[in-house]
Amino acid sequence: MKTITKGQPKHFAAGYLSSAKHQQIEERAVTVAEYIVEKNATVRQAAKTFGISKSTVHKDITDRLGAVNPALAEQAREVLDRNKSERHIRGGMATKKMYDSKKRRSGDEAAISVFSRRG
Repeated sequence: MKTITKGQPKHFAAGYLSSAKHQQIEERAVTVAEYIVEKNATVRQAAKTFGISKSTVHKDITDRLGAVNPALAEQAREVLDRNKSERHIRGGMATKKMYDSKKRRSGDEAAISVFSRRG
């Protein structure tokens, strides 16, 4: 445990966490990793589901989980690596969907304006 600077409250000391807090963090890391593996989830999906930041999810999986459950850490890492390698495809699909949606809306508006001029 790190030493506490004079005048610094115990709960603000850098590196100070109670064993209960360490256990809670480790349990969260395992729970998040199980979710990622079972649902084939992205970091963003896991963060949203558990109400934590993407940075926390990443740190839980890459740093903390290895000490607690190395096999689960490897499985979760594989899912995250696969998702990372596919993200450009998902991004392209999202862009295509957006432009298709705009095209349909502008096509509907063009059809409406053609019919409204006939009157």
